[in-house]
Amino acid sequence: MSEKKKIIRNTEKPIQKYRFIIQSAFTALCVWIGIEFFMFIKYLESGGEATFYNRPPGVEGFLPISSMMSLYYFFLSGEVHPAHPAGLFIFVAIVAVSLLFGKAFCSWLCPVGFLSELVGDFGEKLFKKKIHLPKILDFPLRSLKYLLLAFFIYAIFFLMTEVAIKAFLDSPYNLVSDIKMWYFFADISRFSLIVISVLFILSIVIRNFWCRYLCPYGALLGLISFLSPNKIKRNPVSCIDCGKCAKVCPSSIKVDKVLTVMSDECSSCLNCIDVCPVADTLEMKFTPAKKTINKKIIAISVVVLFIFITGLGMLTGYWHNKISKEEYIELYENIDGFGHPTSVESTKRFNEDAKNNINKSR
Repeated sequence: MSEKKKIIRNTEKPIQKYRFIIQSAFTALCVWIGIEFFMFIKYLESGGEATFYNRPPGVEGFLPISSMMSLYYFFLSGEVHPAHPAGLFIFVAIVAVSLLFGKAFCSWLCPVGFLSELVGDFGEKLFKKKIHLPKILDFPLRSLKYLLLAFFIYAIFFLMTEVAIKAFLDSPYNLVSDIKMWYFFADISRFSLIVISVLFILSIVIRNFWCRYLCPYGALLGLISFLSPNKIKRNPVSCIDCGKCAKVCPSSIKVDKVLTVMSDECSSCLNCIDVCPVADTLEMKFTPAKKTINKKIIAISVVVLFIFITGLGMLTGYWHNKISKEEYIELYENIDGFGHPTSVESTKRFNEDAKNNINKSR
């Protein structure tokens, strides 16, 4: 007859309240950045007649493709491109958080992830349960975000040379890409509105629909998370197989069936650790030393690391771009004429044009 397990109740307080506070604060910061950017747009629309408001550099955090190109350009040239320098530091901060604690950015700082959680909570209350797609649909759909990521990586890292990267980053389109992004939502087309509405409805029915199936940023962070030395581990000796950890996991990971959570969908939200009823059974551990990391240390580390790297950009003078308000007004007056290379063929043409321009200047 097997010996009965000795159960030591988990009395550690959950971290979810603090995570909600951090998510709310970061979302409020993004809203404030949006208000500042709105005032900057109004200044441009007035042709410089209205009260001038500085363009908030934080808006560059919503330009991940340009930021990725800036990072690649930095590796190639050793220079921080001046068009969107804040975006580069924000991108590096997000990647650094993922290297340390997996996809923690998605569940601790990302405003889209926060909104997705709130919508998912509403859906679960509405339907009284979690709705999961069958595996035959789930796996193919999860590949979509990786296909999108693969396209961007191929177009940037394999098709574009250093000359072409610089030419794109210098281009008028890139300089006003944040303004174009604003008008995409401010003057949204009927088709785009329908697509966003469908995604919103799907996110009510299927938790984290955008994050799970379509977000290429999340795909990148998911791949990076495999390199993280900190993993959630389950102690099978003390585990009572209650299944609560798997039930609360927003990413539908079968935490109760593995010893180490190795999943690109794990966002290190720590819900599973909070709900575990047995002490020292589910823990975030620094795997090389097999040392448990306190949940509050995780929360503090995520926030401090992000602030440290973005603060480094501010302190070194690589936060505000060098575009004057007069230049912005001139760019704004011609904004409708600035197009984007939207296909592989157009990217190749952009690459060739950049080379030709360099040859002409010699």
